[in-house]
Amino acid sequence: MAEQEPTAEQLAQIAAENEEDEHSVNYKPPAQKSIQEIQELDKDDESLRKYKEALLGRVTVSADPNVPNVVVTRLTLVCSTAPGPLELDLTGDLEGFRRQSFVLKEGVEYRIKISFRVNREIVSGMKYIQHTYRKGV
Repeated sequence: MAEQEPTAEQLAQIAAENEEDEHSVNYKPPAQKSIQEIQELDKDDESLRKYKEALLGRVTVSADPNVPNVVVTRLTLVCSTAPGPLELDLTGDLEGFRRQSFVLKEGVEYRIKISFRVNREIVSGMKYIQHTYRKGV
Protein backbone atom coordinates (compact mmCIF):
# COMPACT_ATOMS: atom_id res chain seq x y z
CA MET A 1 0.00 0.00 0.00
CA ALA A 2 1.48 3.36 -1.03
CA GLU A 3 1.87 6.17 1.52
CA GLN A 4 -0.17 9.27 0.98
CA GLU A 5 1.42 12.71 0.73
CA PRO A 6 0.67 14.92 3.76
CA THR A 7 -1.94 17.58 3.23
CA ALA A 8 -1.26 21.30 3.58
CA GLU A 9 -3.08 21.30 6.93
CA GLN A 10 -0.89 18.49 8.24
CA LEU A 11 2.27 20.27 7.09
CA ALA A 12 1.14 23.48 8.79
CA GLN A 13 0.47 21.56 12.02
CA ILE A 14 3.91 19.90 11.93
CA ALA A 15 5.58 23.27 11.29
CA ALA A 16 3.70 24.83 14.24
CA GLU A 17 4.78 21.98 16.55
CA ASN A 18 8.42 22.34 15.48
CA GLU A 19 8.30 26.10 16.05
CA GLU A 20 6.95 25.57 19.57
CA ASP A 21 9.80 23.18 20.33
CA GLU A 22 12.40 25.72 19.21
CA HIS A 23 11.04 28.44 21.51
CA SER A 24 10.49 26.33 24.61
CA VAL A 25 14.05 25.51 25.58
CA ASN A 26 14.19 24.03 29.05
CA TYR A 27 17.94 24.42 29.50
CA LYS A 28 19.04 25.20 33.02
CA PRO A 29 22.77 25.92 33.46
CA PRO A 30 24.56 23.98 36.19
CA ALA A 31 25.43 25.66 39.45
CA GLN A 32 28.53 27.82 39.19
CA LYS A 33 31.65 26.37 40.78
CA SER A 34 34.92 28.00 41.64
CA ILE A 35 38.16 26.94 39.94
CA GLN A 36 39.33 25.30 43.16
CA GLU A 37 36.14 23.22 43.35
CA ILE A 38 36.61 22.13 39.73
CA GLN A 39 40.22 21.15 40.36
CA GLU A 40 39.29 19.19 43.47
CA LEU A 41 36.54 17.15 41.75
CA ASP A 42 38.73 14.56 40.03
CA LYS A 43 42.09 15.01 41.71
CA ASP A 44 42.65 11.22 41.79
CA ASP A 45 42.26 10.85 38.01
CA GLU A 46 45.66 11.63 36.46
CA SER A 47 44.38 12.12 32.88
CA LEU A 48 41.61 14.52 33.97
CA ARG A 49 44.06 16.44 36.14
CA LYS A 50 46.43 16.87 33.16
CA TYR A 51 43.52 17.87 30.92
CA LYS A 52 42.34 20.53 33.38
CA GLU A 53 45.89 21.80 33.77
CA ALA A 54 46.21 22.08 29.97
CA LEU A 55 42.95 24.07 29.80
CA LEU A 56 43.42 26.28 32.83
CA GLY A 57 47.22 26.40 33.08
CA ARG A 58 48.90 26.72 36.44
CA VAL A 59 46.20 28.64 38.24
CA THR A 60 47.07 31.11 40.96
CA VAL A 61 43.83 32.30 42.48
CA SER A 62 43.77 35.96 43.50
CA ALA A 63 42.52 36.21 47.07
CA ASP A 64 41.89 39.98 46.89
CA PRO A 65 38.12 40.48 46.39
CA ASN A 66 38.68 44.11 45.29
CA VAL A 67 40.43 43.03 42.10
CA PRO A 68 37.85 42.68 39.29
CA ASN A 69 37.36 39.25 37.74
CA VAL A 70 38.09 40.56 34.22
CA VAL A 71 40.57 43.33 33.47
CA VAL A 72 40.66 44.77 29.95
CA THR A 73 44.30 45.60 29.20
CA ARG A 74 44.34 46.76 25.57
CA LEU A 75 41.99 47.78 22.78
CA THR A 76 43.32 47.68 19.21
CA LEU A 77 41.61 49.08 16.11
CA VAL A 78 42.78 47.40 12.91
CA CYS A 79 41.89 48.93 9.54
CA SER A 80 43.23 47.83 6.16
CA THR A 81 43.45 51.43 4.89
CA ALA A 82 45.30 52.77 7.97
CA PRO A 83 49.11 52.79 8.10
CA GLY A 84 49.09 50.64 11.23
CA PRO A 85 46.86 49.48 14.06
CA LEU A 86 45.75 51.98 16.69
CA GLU A 87 46.51 50.51 20.11
CA LEU A 88 45.06 51.90 23.33
CA ASP A 89 46.77 50.72 26.52
CA LEU A 90 44.00 50.54 29.12
CA THR A 91 46.17 49.69 32.13
CA GLY A 92 46.86 53.33 33.09
CA ASP A 93 44.65 56.33 33.77
CA LEU A 94 41.45 56.03 31.72
CA GLU A 95 40.52 59.71 32.12
CA GLY A 96 43.16 60.59 29.53
CA PHE A 97 41.17 58.73 26.86
CA ARG A 98 38.19 61.05 27.31
CA ARG A 99 40.27 63.96 26.02
CA GLN A 100 41.97 61.92 23.30
CA SER A 101 40.20 61.43 19.99
CA PHE A 102 40.90 59.69 16.71
CA VAL A 103 39.22 59.72 13.32
CA LEU A 104 37.07 56.88 12.00
CA LYS A 105 36.01 57.71 8.45
CA GLU A 106 32.41 56.92 7.58
CA GLY A 107 32.03 53.69 5.59
CA VAL A 108 35.50 52.32 6.41
CA GLU A 109 35.57 48.76 7.73
CA TYR A 110 37.65 48.08 10.80
CA ARG A 111 38.11 45.33 13.36
CA ILE A 112 38.43 45.65 17.10
CA LYS A 113 40.74 43.41 19.10
CA ILE A 114 40.24 43.35 22.87
CA SER A 115 42.94 41.96 25.15
CA PHE A 116 41.91 41.05 28.68
CA ARG A 117 43.02 39.06 31.71
CA VAL A 118 40.82 36.85 33.89
CA ASN A 119 41.82 36.98 37.56
CA ARG A 120 39.76 34.65 39.72
CA GLU A 121 37.08 32.53 38.14
CA ILE A 122 36.14 31.17 34.74
CA VAL A 123 34.25 33.72 32.64
CA SER A 124 31.22 32.08 31.06
CA GLY A 125 30.05 35.07 29.06
CA MET A 126 31.05 38.63 28.37
CA LYS A 127 29.15 41.47 26.79
CA TYR A 128 30.73 44.20 24.67
CA ILE A 129 28.92 47.46 24.08
CA GLN A 130 30.37 50.14 21.83
CA HIS A 131 29.25 53.74 21.56
CA THR A 132 30.72 55.81 18.73
CA TYR A 133 30.00 59.51 18.81
CA ARG A 134 30.40 62.12 16.13
CA LYS A 135 32.27 65.13 17.39
CA GLY A 136 31.62 68.64 15.98
CA VAL A 137 32.36 69.08 12.28
